[in-house]
Amino acid sequence: MGAYLAVAIGGAVGSVARFWMTGAMTAVTGPRFPWGTLLINVIGSFIIGLVAGFTLTPTRMGVHPDIRIFLMTGICGGFTTFSAFSLQTLELLQTGDIAPAIGYALGSVIACLLAVWGGWVLGRI
Repeated sequence: MGAYLAVAIGGAVGSVARFWMTGAMTAVTGPRFPWGTLLINVIGSFIIGLVAGFTLTPTRMGVHPDIRIFLMTGICGGFTTFSAFSLQTLELLQTGDIAPAIGYALGSVIACLLAVWGGWVLGRI
């Protein structure tokens, strides 16, 4: 039951953080391009890589499995927004914004892969 509670609480924290950051980024950059979702996915990828690098091997930081689940599945799962990314890409395509849609999709995948790798490397130091 502890793992389910960890995921539920972490998911709530991550979702509220995502809601706040999306609003903050839209206020700064405007609603035309989903900068908030892109930033959220990059930050979430970095955090999950960092936590994995710190904790996923026995020789690294000893962390209770419920804490790892809270951080990785709960917070990162609630915070990152792949479904929102998919819908926003489709919306850009549907409005004829082909180049921004391609840039957003490629930028998201490349930046998030680099972020998860960077977090993993930093977590292994």
